[in-house]
Amino acid sequence: MQTRTLGTQQVGAIGLGLMTFDQTGTQPREQLLDTVRAALDAGVTLFDTADAYGPGDEKGADAQGENERLIASLIDELGVRDQVVLATKGGHVRTDGGGWDTDSSPDHLRRAVDASLQRLGVDQIALWQHHRPDPKVPYDEVIGTVAEIAASGKVATVGLSNANPEQIRAAHAELGDRLVSVQNQFSPAFRSSRPEIDVCEELGLAFLPWSPLGGLGDAKELAAKHPAFAEVAQERGVSAQQVALAWELAQSPCVVPIPGAKRPSSITDSAAAADLELTAEELARLDG
Repeated sequence: MQTRTLGTQQVGAIGLGLMTFDQTGTQPREQLLDTVRAALDAGVTLFDTADAYGPGDEKGADAQGENERLIASLIDELGVRDQVVLATKGGHVRTDGGGWDTDSSPDHLRRAVDASLQRLGVDQIALWQHHRPDPKVPYDEVIGTVAEIAASGKVATVGLSNANPEQIRAAHAELGDRLVSVQNQFSPAFRSSRPEIDVCEELGLAFLPWSPLGGLGDAKELAAKHPAFAEVAQERGVSAQQVALAWELAQSPCVVPIPGAKRPSSITDSAAAADLELTAEELARLDG
């Protein structure tokens, strides 16, 4: 697999958002272990999670951190910690009753880092990302807290998620080389993050598209909703999902998609996109 740059680290051109849960509940553990094995066999090294990820909305605040714990236990069971770059996020919180909220207060973000360190079982988080702007906290104050976290030694590098170009530039001016990535939504169905990709390329940051296939429902319906991707996929003898990821990789050398996967076949197919080189004519069709 091709590699791309994440700060000073080289990672696979495709990352993994390990889907340890869905609407029906937690996935079988052996299946998830097989998915991690398949990811590593395919050259995937960046594993992305967040403290807010967990099963089912009905668990509310009790689900906070469950995905982090499970991913850590899977890689420990397989003995592959030295092969994985673990990334997580903080600042987006689960609430009782199945809701969601943001908390970017300095105290919460500091505690979120400490909690993630414990759940992931590491002395230093490889990449810690601020999850989502908080309307209750000015963004320059958030950047100040992220700078404090970056200087604490508890994280190796930091990133932003759901940030606009102005926020990215302001954070880069404050954080410098400690800021290595931006994680925003980008997919065939959601293309409005093109300006953020351009800023990341200019500043030397990795751009990590979340939901690069459109999320659980849209990934299954990608071919039906986006005929051009289905047509190219049929001509190439590959899946529409693989074409979508190859199209995203072609947007810029800074792009590292992080598709979700809960089965080995899903991440194996996604990883193959790194070696699918689309022609200029195909890219024009997909851009249309």
